[in-house]
Amino acid sequence: MTNPLQKYFRQPKIYIKLPSSGMYSQPGTIQGDPANIPVYGMTGMDEIIVRTPDALLSGESTAQLIASCCPAIKNPWDLSVLDIVLILCGIRIATYGNMMSIEHKCTNCASDNEYDIDLSKVIEFYMTATYQNSLTINGLVIRIQPLTYRQSTDINIRNFQLQQRISQTDSIEDADQRQATINELFKELGNIQNELFKYAIESIDTGDQTVTERRFINEWIENCEKTVFDAVKEVNARNTTAYTMPSFPVKCDNCGTEANLTVDLDSASFFVQA
Repeated sequence: MTNPLQKYFRQPKIYIKLPSSGMYSQPGTIQGDPANIPVYGMTGMDEIIVRTPDALLSGESTAQLIASCCPAIKNPWDLSVLDIVLILCGIRIATYGNMMSIEHKCTNCASDNEYDIDLSKVIEFYMTATYQNSLTINGLVIRIQPLTYRQSTDINIRNFQLQQRISQTDSIEDADQRQATINELFKELGNIQNELFKYAIESIDTGDQTVTERRFINEWIENCEKTVFDAVKEVNARNTTAYTMPSFPVKCDNCGTEANLTVDLDSASFFVQA
């Protein structure tokens, strides 16, 4: 029997085009046209989920929210990180509309100001962002790919935990032991950074063959020339900058001091009407 209340179920409020057109997400992640993803407003359960601290830290709340509000996305964890910010802004817009109020204390006169930010500008920004997906150096054509949401979240969690452990080394009284511990922790930090670059390389074309096997790529990363590694690092840095949330220029109502505000997507307050 069909639910007689079905006609009262929520309906898509907006449709978005993923900035990468879904090309960097894992196969089967998106059902239908990635240039026309329907976005629904949040449910009451969604709001509870995004307020759960542990789920926020683990990324689980974001994955569940995307699955609920974008049913065409079958596995949010396999999405490209390039698409995450646009999707979250789309969900916020579908739930509360384009405008979002942000409070800011002036750094000059300490006055409290409230500004209305138009999130549709964030959508426009990501629609025009350009991702550099290849690099040619020393006769090699290196194909670059963004991390999946799962890979990015895993690295961020491990990096956060490692930073906490580093901050706790101050409590080690013995100076030699403290330094030895710090050295080990920074070595772990370097390994995490290396993993990021390993994830970022999709394939390497030598001219004779295209290498896609992960263990060969990983071994090459650990043994390539520094100039090559630095070139890959630079491309990743440029791509990160290109897809960093844009800032909004504002001016203090009291003294006229100018500032640039950024929207914090990692905060549960992003999904609260204000």
